[in-house]
Amino acid sequence: MQRFPPISLIGAPTDIGAGHRGASMGPEALRVAGLEGALRQRGLEVVDRGNLGGPMNPWTPPESGYRHLVEVEVWNRQVMQAVGRELEAGCLPVLLGGDHCLAIGSITAVARHCRRVGKRLLVLWLDAHADFNTSTITPSGNVHGMPVACLCGLGPRELTELGGSAPAMTPDCIRQIGIRSVDAGEKKLVRDHGLDIYDMRYIDEIGMRRVMEEALADIDANTHVHVSFDVDFLDPGIAPGVGTTIPGGPNYREAQLCMEMIADRGPIGSLDIMELNPAFDDHNRTAILAVDLVESLFGKSTLMRD
Repeated sequence: MQRFPPISLIGAPTDIGAGHRGASMGPEALRVAGLEGALRQRGLEVVDRGNLGGPMNPWTPPESGYRHLVEVEVWNRQVMQAVGRELEAGCLPVLLGGDHCLAIGSITAVARHCRRVGKRLLVLWLDAHADFNTSTITPSGNVHGMPVACLCGLGPRELTELGGSAPAMTPDCIRQIGIRSVDAGEKKLVRDHGLDIYDMRYIDEIGMRRVMEEALADIDANTHVHVSFDVDFLDPGIAPGVGTTIPGGPNYREAQLCMEMIADRGPIGSLDIMELNPAFDDHNRTAILAVDLVESLFGKSTLMRD
């Protein structure tokens, strides 16, 4: 069995960066689905740190291309500080979202930690969306469509310099898997910055196994792997509980293989579980599936494998 440090669950109950209400209920849905107990059954030490606090969602229109920028910054700063504390204490932080704008704070903390300890950062971004919008090309102003761009230094200083300097990471630090929805202006930006994207067409062409072999090929003992798991990565036929359903995502076995192959390469260092929206779910089935997949990410398999 793989050795993991103590796991710290951190709830961030907000939909501050989203276009629909409901992601704020995501942390509790994951708890109801038994996340803590499932990890404990794997012999892992788990502590639930409870929920972070932050401003309510004002649901106001965009200003200068951003919705709720002030509130988004406050929430991300809270996340950055909480994730940073757990990493400094030698724990493995698991952020329970909340919408995906919160990855700005989470990954900024992880990137700072990697610089401090001399590790290379690799972010595995499991998502239907590239999340590389900016204020000038966004169709909505919702910041949950911008976190990757902000982390790479494209965006307002309040978010790009959340950790004190920009960029928090460079595009070569991230591999995006499962992408199937990229806005018109976003397509050129993604190409210009050389993002490493394994979209659903590529997965269809060569299969999930080869995709994951390519995405994980250069991981070594000095690599801190951060998984940012947006639940809309999954096909909505098996995971309806998200605010932005995009058909044509990975099926159950493809998603399991993805998680199992990440686990095979060695213990991850940190994790986001984002965009779970119980308001759109059916009897919490998406949260239950997310917990099942996270178990695989922490080493669950059908047989004992070398």
